[in-house]
Amino acid sequence: MSNTLENRYEFLFLFDCENGNPNGDPDSGNAPRVDPQDMHGIVSDVAIKRRIRNYVQIVRENEMPNAIFIEHATNLNTKIARSHEATPEVESGKKVATKEKVDVARRWMCENFYDVRTFGAVMSTGANAGQVRGPVQIAFARSVDSILPLDISITRMAVAETVPGGKVSDHEKWEAEHEESKLRTMGRKSLIPYGLYLGKGFISAHLARQTGFTGDDLKLLFESILNMYEHDRSASKGVMTVRQPLYVFKHIGNDSDNSQRVQQAMLGCAPAQVLFEDVFEVKRKDDVEVARKFSDYDVTIHNDKVPKGVELLELPRDMDKL
Repeated sequence: MSNTLENRYEFLFLFDCENGNPNGDPDSGNAPRVDPQDMHGIVSDVAIKRRIRNYVQIVRENEMPNAIFIEHATNLNTKIARSHEATPEVESGKKVATKEKVDVARRWMCENFYDVRTFGAVMSTGANAGQVRGPVQIAFARSVDSILPLDISITRMAVAETVPGGKVSDHEKWEAEHEESKLRTMGRKSLIPYGLYLGKGFISAHLARQTGFTGDDLKLLFESILNMYEHDRSASKGVMTVRQPLYVFKHIGNDSDNSQRVQQAMLGCAPAQVLFEDVFEVKRKDDVEVARKFSDYDVTIHNDKVPKGVELLELPRDMDKL
């Protein structure tokens, strides 16, 4: 696989959620996100990219050049300041960094942080490392069918009460003075019984050259998507699974002239919507009234509708063809 990205890509992936909350909405009490017009479920691009970052952080141990910029519970300005300290060859001598210094710091961030050169980042806060437009963009995922959000009552067989004094003896005395029924509390849990979601992504070869996103980075991206829920289990998420294969449209060009074909491969040979809507089809089986598992759906690939100059890959089987 070439280290430099020479092709435009679009990709599709299916994932499902069983008895869990795939993406809570803070504006709705953390209930599963839905489109209020048709009640189809939604998973934000931010939630998907968070799982990709988490996987890369695990497998690459958060070490440069595959460290993660947007980490959980950190101050982004710390890493931006590090980019200035690590590139002393351009020193402005002023409080506000010069354009040349910002450019050097931006390049250092791309070289050392996987998510910066992949998704881009706004790094103009703090010491200022500019902004990066990432070559990989992921859209909101949407469920194939409408979903049914449920709000389940649960009982916690304990309480977490603040007791005056705060000593162990104070807590023990307080417990002894209360009935057993008073030492329980009720709670709520939001979930959906089942939902199959379709995710879509786009990769620009031109922007990849600007950030240094390579073929190796591309392979790591798809590996992360295929495994993003395997190491991100929690009671609230239920059982979430990325369903293989992951479908990748690779633009390779079809012109007889080599230079033109290279240009076509980078710019693309067909609009994304043609690939997503004409080639790929997923629907619930006719004899299934309410879907509760992945096998309740049919996934159809219309290979005869793949445009000339575009190659359809199925991952992980075709990983070596990227």
